[in-house]
Amino acid sequence: MKNVTKSSDSLRIIISGGGTGGHIFPAIAIANAIKIVKPHAHILFVGALGRMEMNMIPKAGYEIIGLPIQGFNRSSMLKNVALPYKLFSSVCKAISIIKDFKPDIAIGVGGYASGPMLLAAKIKGIPYLLQEQNSFAGFTNRWLGKGAQKICVAFEGMEQFFPKDKILITGNPIRKEVTQDLEGKKTVALQHFGLRADKKTLLITGGSLGARTLNEAVIHHLQTLLTSDVQLIWQTGKLYYDAIVSQYPSKINTHIKILPFLDRMDLAYAAADIIVSRAGAGTIAELCMVGKPTVLVPSPNVAEDHQTNNAKALLNKHAALMVTDAQAKETLLPKVLALLQDQNLCTELMKNIKLLSVADADDKIAEEVIHLVR
Repeated sequence: MKNVTKSSDSLRIIISGGGTGGHIFPAIAIANAIKIVKPHAHILFVGALGRMEMNMIPKAGYEIIGLPIQGFNRSSMLKNVALPYKLFSSVCKAISIIKDFKPDIAIGVGGYASGPMLLAAKIKGIPYLLQEQNSFAGFTNRWLGKGAQKICVAFEGMEQFFPKDKILITGNPIRKEVTQDLEGKKTVALQHFGLRADKKTLLITGGSLGARTLNEAVIHHLQTLLTSDVQLIWQTGKLYYDAIVSQYPSKINTHIKILPFLDRMDLAYAAADIIVSRAGAGTIAELCMVGKPTVLVPSPNVAEDHQTNNAKALLNKHAALMVTDAQAKETLLPKVLALLQDQNLCTELMKNIKLLSVADADDKIAEEVIHLVR
C-alpha cells in the first residue's frame, strides 16, 4: 500500500479483525453500510495472515493487509513460544499501516488482528470504535474498551465490562441476504435440497468448519432418524464430510442430505422447521432474524466460554433451548425430536427469539462511525 494524502471529501477507515465467518461477515456488513452513506469512503481491512479473511475480504471488493499475528493455543503451550514476537511485530506493522493510510477512525470487530490494530491506533492517537459481539467480553476487548470512543454491543448488561457512557446497543450486523424473505423461499428451498413438503425438516449446522460434537450426535442417533418421519439437512464441515459419507449407504440420501458446506444458507434456513447450531454471536444474530425454533450447542473450545454465555442470554429470554457439548451425543437428537412434537413450545420459542432480532445493526454502527469522525 502506497503512502496516501488525505482528501477533504472522503473518510478513511480501517476495519480490523476476522479469523472466522462470525467476525468477517459483520465486518463486511459494516463496510457496505458505510459505503451506502459515504460512497467515496476509503475502507482498508486489516486481518491475520493465513486466516480466511485474507480470501473473503477481497471477494467482497475491499483491500486487506495481513498481520503476522496468531491466537493463543490452549492445547499446546510450545506453539505459543513465538507469540510475543508476533504480537510485537504485528503492532509495529499496524503502526506502519496507520502512517501510510492516515485513517480518520479504526473499527475493531474481534479476532486475532483486532487487538494489535486497535492498540496501534491508541498509540498513534487515532479514535477507534469497538464492536463487541458476545454477551461476555474477552480480556482484550475489556482492556481496549477503556480507550475506545464508542463500544457497540448486542446484549444488555455490558456495563459490567465497559464504561457505561461509551456503550451503544446496536445488535450484531448480519448477512441480510441469508435472512430475508425466508417464507417466500420455502418451496424453492425444499426443491433445492430435494426434500418433501409434507415432512418436518431439521437443519444441523456446525458452521463452515463443522462441529465434531454435532456430527457425533447425529451418527449416534442415525437409526432413529432413519425411522422417524423427519428429514435432515446435515452440514458436516469439510474436515468431516468425506469420512462421514463413506460410512453410510446412499439410501439415506432420500431424506438425509449430507453436505460439507452450505453455500445457500438462506435456503437452508428457509427449509428448516427446527435449527440446531453452535452459539457464536454472529450466528445467534442471524437466528434471531430467522425466527425458527432453535437448539443451541455452545462450543467449549472458544476463549472465556463466550458461546455458553451467548446461549444463556437466549435461554434466559425463553428464546432457545440449550444442550451442553458434553451431553450432546446422548441427548441432543432426542430433545430435538421431542421439540418437533411440541407445537406450543415451538410457537413460544419462535415468538421470543424474533423479539430479539435487530435488522439494522450495520446501519447503526455506520452512523455512529460517521458521527464520531464529525
